[in-house]
Amino acid sequence: MILTTKTKLTLASMAYRVIAGARGLMGKDNWATVRRAEIQWCLDLREGIDFSIYLLGAFERSTVIALEKLVRQGDVTFDIGANIGAHTLRLARSVGPTGRVFAFEPADFAFAKLKRNLALNPELEKRTRAYQVWLVAEAGAPLQSEIYASWPLQKDGNVHAQHRGRLVTALRASGDTLDDFVERERIDRLDLIKIDVDGHEYPILKGALRTLAKFHPVLVMEMSPYIHQQQGHNFGDFIALLRQTGYTLLDVNTWKPLSLGVDELESRIPDGASINVIALVSPTADSA
Repeated sequence: MILTTKTKLTLASMAYRVIAGARGLMGKDNWATVRRAEIQWCLDLREGIDFSIYLLGAFERSTVIALEKLVRQGDVTFDIGANIGAHTLRLARSVGPTGRVFAFEPADFAFAKLKRNLALNPELEKRTRAYQVWLVAEAGAPLQSEIYASWPLQKDGNVHAQHRGRLVTALRASGDTLDDFVERERIDRLDLIKIDVDGHEYPILKGALRTLAKFHPVLVMEMSPYIHQQQGHNFGDFIALLRQTGYTLLDVNTWKPLSLGVDELESRIPDGASINVIALVSPTADSA
């Protein structure tokens, strides 16, 4: 059964109250510096992503497992929508000292936490370059001043009705297309892109068409039809882009093929929910 994001956060909020209460009895507050899976973290337990790492050791464990299977020593990877670095740091560990991770996060508060977590892990930080960048479809596109990048576990009246995210500022973010970034940085290899941007996937990948055609990176991403529409993007256009660039889909949990039919995907994913998928270039893409 696929749970909605709202249900997941409701369950996490219940667990948070228990943990926060126990910590309070020991004189501890909501901030914790902990070691999980050999990575040091500074975590705000009032936040959903942080709390998941604190309690379960990882955020989105099925995605973590998929990334660990897909990423090899020496790989070059992009983490788009890095937030606090939940996947960034694990990617840096997987690529090893000869690999590189490029992390993109536009939100002011999340980018600061990403930098803090990287600083706690100097060896992983050496392999990672973090950018406070809002990736867009075309150069000069207007940037939003706020983005959903916080999922509070305490009661908050200013959250999205369905996914329970809270808008935070992205005032320090600059805009860029992925194609322009890759060209400017002279990136000559790209093995994998993890992308979780809550409905902004279409414009980001539209601004990466040259990069996708050149490198055919594996894509590991969240897929949620309802939020594309709420962000003003057409889910059908997003699926068409994947088809046109030669990608096929696998379920991140089962690694079984998924249809690239819009109706089939929309019927599979309940309103208010999302699934994580792996997108691979089909063997016939180059000859198409």
